[in-house]
Amino acid sequence: MREGFDLKEELKKLPDQPGVYLMHAADDEIIYVGKAINLKKRVSSYFRKVNNRGPKIEKMITLIDYFEYIVTDSELEALVLENNLIKEHRPKYNTMLKDDKSYPFMKVTVQEDFPRVLFARQMKRDGARYFGPYTSAAAVKDTIELLQKLYGIRTCNKSLPKEIGLGRPCLYYQMKQCAGPCQGYISKEEYAKRVDKLLAFLNGDYKKVLSDLERKMKEKAENYEFEEAAEYRDLIESVRHVTGSQRVVKTGGIDRDVIALARQGEETVVSVFFVRDGKLLGREHFHIEQSGQESGSGLMETFIKQYYNGTPFVPNELLTEFPVMEQELLEHWLGERRGGRVHIITPMKGEKSKMIDLARENARVVLSRDLEKMKREEARTVGAARQLAELLGLPSADRLEAFDISNTSGYQSVASMVVFEKGRARKNAYRKFKLRTVTGPDDYKSMKEVLTRRFTDERFDVFPDILMMDGGKGQVNAAEQVLEELGIRIPVCGMVKDDNHRTRGLYYRNKEISFPRNSEVFGMITRLQDEAHRFAITYHKLLRGKEQVHSILDDIKGIGPARRKNLMQHFKDIEKIKQADVSELEEVKGITPQAARSIYEFFHSGE
Repeated sequence: MREGFDLKEELKKLPDQPGVYLMHAADDEIIYVGKAINLKKRVSSYFRKVNNRGPKIEKMITLIDYFEYIVTDSELEALVLENNLIKEHRPKYNTMLKDDKSYPFMKVTVQEDFPRVLFARQMKRDGARYFGPYTSAAAVKDTIELLQKLYGIRTCNKSLPKEIGLGRPCLYYQMKQCAGPCQGYISKEEYAKRVDKLLAFLNGDYKKVLSDLERKMKEKAENYEFEEAAEYRDLIESVRHVTGSQRVVKTGGIDRDVIALARQGEETVVSVFFVRDGKLLGREHFHIEQSGQESGSGLMETFIKQYYNGTPFVPNELLTEFPVMEQELLEHWLGERRGGRVHIITPMKGEKSKMIDLARENARVVLSRDLEKMKREEARTVGAARQLAELLGLPSADRLEAFDISNTSGYQSVASMVVFEKGRARKNAYRKFKLRTVTGPDDYKSMKEVLTRRFTDERFDVFPDILMMDGGKGQVNAAEQVLEELGIRIPVCGMVKDDNHRTRGLYYRNKEISFPRNSEVFGMITRLQDEAHRFAITYHKLLRGKEQVHSILDDIKGIGPARRKNLMQHFKDIEKIKQADVSELEEVKGITPQAARSIYEFFHSGE
C-alpha cells in the first residue's frame, strides 16, 4: 500500500453515503471507477474475501495501492459523476464502450422570422426543431441540399429581416436553391408556407411531395419544356433516394432505440436500431472492451450509461434485450437528459420482441464479420512478430526499431527511427534526428551518430527486442560496433533489398535469411522498411521546403544571427568550426565561454 495510506483506518473513515470511488495503482494510475449508494459497504467489500467475483476483479484488487472517494448528495449525482470520470480517465478495469461517435441532426430554426435548415452535431434547447439523429452525415447533407431545391429555404447566417437588402443575392439564389429572402424577393408569409411544407416532409409526408413533383414533370413534358421536366425528374429521384432507406415499422409514432448484443469470449458487439416517428432510420453497432466477465444485464447497463452520456438525443423508449438492475435510476437520469419521461422496456413477445430479435441478429452478423477481420489482423501483426522471433531463434520480436538515413550535403542529413510493437506501427514512438557530426553522404558514420544518441539518451526508457537496419552486412556491423562500445546486447538484423529496391530478406549473424513473399513476416518487414524510408524522406523534404538557405549553427542553443555571422567570418567554413576546441571558439567576437561550450558539445555529443 501507498506510504502513509493505512487501509484499515481509511476504510473506517468511509461514510454511509452515496458517492464515487477511484481505485489507484502504485504509479497513481486510476484503474477503476465505481459508484455506490453506500460508500462504506461498497468499497469495504473489495478488501474482504468474496467468492465468485471473477478473475478480472480479483486481478484488479491485487493492483490496488490506494483509493479515494467523492461524496455526492444522491445516487443520481453519483451516476453522472461516475460517467464523467470514466469518460475522462478510461480506467483499465472498467468495461468500456470503444466507439465515441456523435450523430448528426437536421436543424430548422423555426424561432427565426425567416427559418434556416442546417446541419447540427448537437441538439440544444434553443427553440429550433431538430430531426434525427441520423447515422450518416452524408445523408443529412444530401437531404439539406434536396430541401433547398424543393423549397428554396436559406442556409446562410444573415440576420433577417434586419439585413434585408444589404449586399447581393448569393450563389444559391442564382442556382434556384434559395428564394432570396435576404433581398426581399419573398414575403415572410409566403416563406412560412414553404417552411411548413419542409417540416411536413421531414415528418414523413413524402407521398404528397412526390405527387406534386410528378404532376409538374408531366405538365412540363406536355408543354415540350423538356429541360424543366428533367429537373423535376431528378428531384423525384433525389426524394426517393433520401427516403427510400427509411423503413416503416409497426411501433407507433414514438421515438425509440432498440438495443441487443452478441458476444463471443472477450468480444461483445452491441447493435442499436434507431426508430424515429415510427420509421427505422438506421442502425449502428459498438464494440465493448473488457466484457468477458460481465452479465448481459451488466453489459446493457454499461452501454446505456456510456452511450447516452455522450449522445445529444434520448428517445422516449429504450427496448433492451436484457433487463437492467438500476432501471428506475437510469430512467430518472435519462429523463433529465431528455427533458421528459423515458421508459426502459425488455419485451418478451409481440412486435417489440421481434425488433429485439432483428437487432440481436444484426449484432451477431457484425461480430462474426469483425472476429474474422480481427483474426486476419492478428496474423498480420502479432502473428508476424511471433514468426520473426521463431525464424531468428529469439525469445521475442514484440518491439522492433528500424533506422534509415536520408541526406544531401551539410546540415540536411537526417535519420528516422520507426517503431513497430507487436507488428503494428507505434507512431508516437517515432523519432527524427538531424545529423550533427557528419557532412555529406556517409551512411555508416551517420548511423553511428544516430545509434549513439539513441542509446545514450535517458529519455528513451525502453530498448527494442531487435534492431532493424536498412541495409546488409555493413550497416549491421556498424550498429553492432556501437552497441558493443556502449555495452548493450541487442540482436541486430539488416533488411536487405533486391536490385529493384524491394525487400528481399534479412541479414542476421553473418548470413542472409529469406522467407516466402506471401508470408505475414515478409509483409511486416516490408512495411517496417518502407515506413522507415518514408518517415526519413518526409522529414528531409520538410526541412528543405521550410528553408532552402540554412545553417546548422541555427540549431545550436544560444547562437543567433549575429554570433553565426561572427563564427563564419572567423572560421570561414563549417568543418573548421566543428574541429575547433572550446578555447579557439572563445576567441570569436561575441562568443562567451558558455556559448563556446554549447557549440563544442553540439558537434561532439555523439562521439
